[in-house]
Amino acid sequence: MWNELLPYLPKDTAAQYSATQYAMKLAPALPQDALIIDLGCGSGVSIDLFKRSAPHAKWIGVDIEHSPEVDSRTRDDAEFRTYDGVNIPADDGSIDMIYSRQVFEHVRYPEQVLADIRRVLKPGGKFIGSTSHLEPYHSFSFWNFTPFGFKRLVDASGLQLVEIRPGIDGVTLITRAYRSNDASMNRWFGEESPMNQEIDAWARENNQSVQQAAFRKLGFCGQFAFWVKKQE
Repeated sequence: MWNELLPYLPKDTAAQYSATQYAMKLAPALPQDALIIDLGCGSGVSIDLFKRSAPHAKWIGVDIEHSPEVDSRTRDDAEFRTYDGVNIPADDGSIDMIYSRQVFEHVRYPEQVLADIRRVLKPGGKFIGSTSHLEPYHSFSFWNFTPFGFKRLVDASGLQLVEIRPGIDGVTLITRAYRSNDASMNRWFGEESPMNQEIDAWARENNQSVQQAAFRKLGFCGQFAFWVKKQE
């Protein structure tokens, strides 16, 4: 897996990363009047994220007709579209960025959805987000993806992986779920989680590179963040 993932491992930092951080990093550079889709938007939580990071862009929320998150939606300050779980309601080559935070583990047909993401993205368009690796079952989840497997799915769809980064570690997520989603552990979504801290210490003590530390974290992560693009 090292050789497969090496070109996509970060060189700046091995720190725990999230889909939100990718949005804050990449969305400000989108062109004027860009179109952004939040795929699996749920209640519309990311509206405010993109109002801050890309106020010049149009945000469109896309999700299936019923889910616990969709059914709790109260916002009416953005456009929401319903889809069948495969065919994204957008024209070919029309979308600048697709954001999908912790959604792909709930997608019934991930290969078909990746192919449709490729269809609707503009050349050079970005697909950013995060998904589960060693995360316990939650909210009708179908899959867990290894970083290796996710990269192969991206390749097969005709998209190109740009970067992959570790998120919260799997042991912490499993422990949190075992303790009935213990709210006291939610802090580890926003700061380096315990096993990730151990790996950082291992990397320092053994003179390991940023990429080696990131790779080891990916082996034990509960979630990972990704940046994918459609070739120009």
